[in-house]
Amino acid sequence: MDTNDLIKALAADNRRPGLPMNTVWSGVAIGALVLAGVVFSILLGPRPDIAAAAETVRFLFKFVVTIALATAAFAAMRVAAWPDADPRKLVPYLAVAPALVVGGVLLELLAVPSGSWVTKLVGTNYLVCMTFIPLIGLAPLALFLLALRHGAPSRPGLAGALAGLAAGGIAATFYAAHCPDDSPLFVATWYTIAVLMLTVLGALGGRWALRW
Repeated sequence: MDTNDLIKALAADNRRPGLPMNTVWSGVAIGALVLAGVVFSILLGPRPDIAAAAETVRFLFKFVVTIALATAAFAAMRVAAWPDADPRKLVPYLAVAPALVVGGVLLELLAVPSGSWVTKLVGTNYLVCMTFIPLIGLAPLALFLLALRHGAPSRPGLAGALAGLAAGGIAATFYAAHCPDDSPLFVATWYTIAVLMLTVLGALGGRWALRW
């Protein structure tokens, strides 16, 4: 190949459009859900009494919180993928899940005798919760960091943290189907700690993988 042919080939490569970001995000979202679902199915699976549990408000409330968190964090992560992004505009949306948890905790404290508060908070499964939410969220976090590399986040640590938060929301949603502890006190404590573990991991991964 002579020089002219090489120049023509390079020019042709430059004209080939990359994948649109909407396509990237759609594929990543589907992939994250599938991978999290596979890991959940292999490691845990749903609780045996899930049909009966699904008729209770406390059980369903866990999914309201975790889905709200995953949705808001995913939207904020997409915004943070661009150098001119201002994720502060999405703070009200990110505050929805914490506000729901606070409301649920207050209602629980009013409904349950004070002598049972500690029992409800500790639950029976907190070590499993803090182990498996991060494990289920690892693959979604990796996919989100890969997707962020298609953008140009000006704050890699923040973008990575949002990726971890979104992965944590997805993982917590799957884990909620297994968890026998439905108290908002339990969710507010142990789910939060487990999701924060992924958030910190995402922030560290973002600083390393998203620098440009």
